[in-house]
Amino acid sequence: MTDLWPALASAFELLSRGDGYLRDIVTLSLQVSLTAVAIATIVGLPIGAMAALFRFPGRRVLVVFLNALMGLPPVVVGLAVYLALSRAGPFGVFGLLFTPTAMIIAQFILVLPIIAALSRQVMEEMWLEYREQLQSLGVSPLGQLSVLLWDGRFALLTAVLAGFGRATAEVGAVMIVGGNIDHVTRVMTTTIALEASKGDLAKALGLGIVLLLVSLAVNLLAYLLRELSRLRFAD
Repeated sequence: MTDLWPALASAFELLSRGDGYLRDIVTLSLQVSLTAVAIATIVGLPIGAMAALFRFPGRRVLVVFLNALMGLPPVVVGLAVYLALSRAGPFGVFGLLFTPTAMIIAQFILVLPIIAALSRQVMEEMWLEYREQLQSLGVSPLGQLSVLLWDGRFALLTAVLAGFGRATAEVGAVMIVGGNIDHVTRVMTTTIALEASKGDLAKALGLGIVLLLVSLAVNLLAYLLRELSRLRFAD
């Protein structure tokens, strides 16, 4: 405990003066995670909507598959992406290993099932409520999808925020495919692990505080959106 309070004081000092080292790491972390989540949202929302609204062969298998993939082990994803992007792998020619792009790919794979599965649940609940009304009005399938996406936008945003929370907290996969290279692929989670192992508790705690604040902000926003969505449906 004797080392904790000086380390905390040093961490707050680094944060208060806007330490460039920490700022660069936080910026890269947010860039990687936001990019991965944005791509996963573009891909995952249609998959979730399709599984909720339409009946097709293999639908149940898809739903089970998405739910199972929500618990993907990050290190396994990291290893798979590493093998795919390594020089001997099928995509090694692009030279993406140990770059932010490789980290985005790994986070995308981890986040996609979360967004797709949660959005499917949201859309399916809304479809049960809106189906008879939309069908009686003769709304086309594309129109039905548009209505559900718009009316469920707040609930769907919570699914996106859940994916973002998973992405920002990820360490195993990005460590494997990014290599934790200083000023290239070093993000908050990998830096915390590195600085803690080196005994630099001030930097580790400083980034830990930032990561905790990001997590709290995401969860608070998700809670507010859920409450807003409930109020809208109650009206």
